[in-house]
Amino acid sequence: MPKQYSRQEFLETTSLAAAGITLGTTALTSKSYGRIIGANDRINFAVAGVRSRGGSHISAIASCENAAVTHICDVDTRYAEKASLQVEELFGHVPASEKDIRKLLEVKDIDAITIATPEHWHAPMAIMALKAGKHVYVEKPPSHNPAEGELLVEAQQKYGKLVQMGNQQRSAAHMPEIMGKIREGVIGRAYFGKAWYSNDRDSIGIGKKVPVPEYLDWELWQGPAPRRPYKDNVHPYNWHWFWHWGTGETLNNGTHEVDLCLWALDVKLPLRVSASGGRYHFKDDWEFYDTLVTSFEYEDKMITWEGKSCNRKSYYGRGRGVTIHGTEGTLLMDGNGYEIYDNNDEKIFEYAKEVTDDTLDVRGGGQTTDRHFQNFIDAIRKGDRLNSPIAEGNISITMLQLSNIAWKVGRVLHLDPTNGHILKDRKAMKMWDREYEPGWELEV
Repeated sequence: MPKQYSRQEFLETTSLAAAGITLGTTALTSKSYGRIIGANDRINFAVAGVRSRGGSHISAIASCENAAVTHICDVDTRYAEKASLQVEELFGHVPASEKDIRKLLEVKDIDAITIATPEHWHAPMAIMALKAGKHVYVEKPPSHNPAEGELLVEAQQKYGKLVQMGNQQRSAAHMPEIMGKIREGVIGRAYFGKAWYSNDRDSIGIGKKVPVPEYLDWELWQGPAPRRPYKDNVHPYNWHWFWHWGTGETLNNGTHEVDLCLWALDVKLPLRVSASGGRYHFKDDWEFYDTLVTSFEYEDKMITWEGKSCNRKSYYGRGRGVTIHGTEGTLLMDGNGYEIYDNNDEKIFEYAKEVTDDTLDVRGGGQTTDRHFQNFIDAIRKGDRLNSPIAEGNISITMLQLSNIAWKVGRVLHLDPTNGHILKDRKAMKMWDREYEPGWELEV
């Protein structure tokens, strides 16, 4: 049985006192020693936003070589405490915990920040981190609006640190194979991508103004967003369905499949965007659609996304997925495999992973998330190419944000395909950015 070290013995043995990290009593196994802060040229991570997806970040980092979670950040003490226990179990030490990201970015020993906060925080936090000299892994969408996406790309280019977007299907083991076959002409000339998502989300009800819970710092939770009173149906998840903080189901889940369509069809920003749908299932505070069909038109290609937030009916036995249609057949894919059909609708090939991931929300841990983080770490340490660098990932994000704008204004948007800016529609273009709480304006 390994020797049990007291906290003082541990600090003296590993010379970590200067790092400012609180370490709990732990067994000094080979695994935990290998993850000691600074040991063997490890990448030290701070994880911001640790309720759900942030917990998956912690698990993924634990699965990777040459990495350790040394700090966590959350404005809700309940989730910070839970994440602290998770880090201790996986890494053998208790992480430093901070609720204000600005203080955390002052820590020199942190190499990279991962961001899984509410979406209105993504771009502001990522830009702050880049300014502080940190690499960034940011969940999709990396911005709340198209203007923030432009600023984040500009900041990455200015400060030179890496930014990986969290659309982890870009790192799925079978995706390069799929894209290679499409490029080789297995379905002829590919011209149409259809993406879909289905879920059975419940009503969020009508919120009531109530006192802020003692475990939540509502001021920091709001951060760059203009101030609003606390209501009981916003935190911790339903902010997704409010324009003030979220981006709706299109960005919450449509990002994954629409991004695969872009990759498969080898296209970028479209010429036109249209969207139709509504909030049909419930009458409540939900400000977005629960049902949406959106189209992205190119000169000779097209992509559609269908989102059903409150009806779980699947297509091809899949709650989410993509079909790529070509002149000689169709390819059906999701995170667990793919099938190829000829023009007579006969299946001519099928690949299924031996171990499948839960792909309904693509937010739990899993092989693809682990691989996406390992790619990020290898890019930092060895110069490998990122699978989803922000300049590329931001293209699908901008398209989907424009889909939201098209739905909001109720008409087709005509775009400049070089930058996505809306042409000859001042009202729609006013939604390109947002207002910020005074003092929180974004600057690169």
